[in-house]
Amino acid sequence: MSRIKEFNLPDLGEGLTEGEILAWLVKVGDTVELNQPIVEVETAKAAVEIPAKWGGVISKIYVEAGTTVEVGAPIVAIDTQPSAGPLPDDMPGPAPSAESLAAVEIAPAEGSIEPGMIGGPAPGGRTAVLVGYGPKNTTAKRRPRIGTPGSSAPVAAVSAPVVAPPVPPPPVVAPPPPPAEPVHARVLAKPPVRKLARDLGVDLTVIVGSGPLGSVTRDDVHQAAAAATAAPAAAPAATTTPAAAVFDASREQRLPVKGVRKLTAENMVASAFTAPHVTEFLTVDVTRTMKALEKLKSRREFRDVRISPLLMVAKAVLLAVRRHPMVNSTWSAGTNEIVVKEYVNLGIAAATQRGLIVPNIKDAGRLSLRELAEALDTLVQVAKSGKTPPSDMAAGTLSITNVGVFGVDTGTPILPPGESAILAFGAIRPMPWVHKDKIKVRQVTTLGLSFDHRIIDGELGSRFLRDIGDFLTDPEGALLSWT
Repeated sequence: MSRIKEFNLPDLGEGLTEGEILAWLVKVGDTVELNQPIVEVETAKAAVEIPAKWGGVISKIYVEAGTTVEVGAPIVAIDTQPSAGPLPDDMPGPAPSAESLAAVEIAPAEGSIEPGMIGGPAPGGRTAVLVGYGPKNTTAKRRPRIGTPGSSAPVAAVSAPVVAPPVPPPPVVAPPPPPAEPVHARVLAKPPVRKLARDLGVDLTVIVGSGPLGSVTRDDVHQAAAAATAAPAAAPAATTTPAAAVFDASREQRLPVKGVRKLTAENMVASAFTAPHVTEFLTVDVTRTMKALEKLKSRREFRDVRISPLLMVAKAVLLAVRRHPMVNSTWSAGTNEIVVKEYVNLGIAAATQRGLIVPNIKDAGRLSLRELAEALDTLVQVAKSGKTPPSDMAAGTLSITNVGVFGVDTGTPILPPGESAILAFGAIRPMPWVHKDKIKVRQVTTLGLSFDHRIIDGELGSRFLRDIGDFLTDPEGALLSWT
């Protein structure tokens, strides 16, 4: 059995056919252990770290980071017996690429170039590359001097190498004479005027004096200084012509659609044009919910858990599903049935650097409030790190999208494929509200429920949304009466 084993890109679940190599966690020559993460791969579901199937030394990495690889293609080779010594020399290496073969130049056959000529063989196995190098075939003759007999012989009759005449030296150029110093003695100006010119940086030699005998006066100096100051200020105004706006590829950015974003786009298009969407809205006074959260934070069993208003919304959805189980269902076009789920895999939409993902909490309806808070916290942290496994995003039944964290009041969310309802939870804001027949400032939010109208009609959707709102209006009373 060969000691070099190729590690192929595995199927990471749910029929994925390819993945993009995000980063290698090892390099050639590194020693790895069994199940040690060696590469980070992004699929259409998420970014995952793939462990090594064998221990050993990385002998070759076949693909670089940023490359998309099909499932089953080799990505790395591991030497599983590094202690056995160096690899045999006769072990076949990687086949040369077409580009490297095309770059090889075939040497000409021996004898195709005359010996002693440029490019031909020379004594000692060398190749003649200079004029006159190698054995001579004829005897060289001295060129006759000018004026002697035979000087009229044509130059072409000489077989000796032609020597180029010497290049004459470049002509000597005399340096330009130094500029003449300004002759201040020829400028008629009094000493105070000369001092003023020095202070203002004005050259007296360029001023035409207006005084007696053409002498320069103080007014002449001030006018010259003002003109020198105005000239640079006027120059930019004449040259600052706005360039014509360009609308082409130089001002565009093209982002490849792949991985999570590609799958999200395909799912959203399929869902939007398959399930007939209906969206309803409800504005709710959640002042009591916010007070209940403060009480939970002060309790001993919740002190080490991060809780937020999303926890109360998730609990409201789970309790409302118990009253209206038809909401937690899916449409089966293959069997022409409505499949009602007796479990709730509650999806929480999360925005990541790689796009929108909707991981879900498995069997969330069976969790206590403390367990639900822990599951929500873990789900959010893992999603932010980009390490959500594909299994956490599979088999969702009902979802919540928390657009309120972005300061948005509500929205009309699109259903994840296979689900029949999704709730948009908007921002909680202090607003004037009629409470006990008086206008008071209360904590208010707006909910938006999108549902599949093939399964959920207007009455069912409205009752489901109303029950969620009732819970958020008085969570303590609902917990006592609904459970």
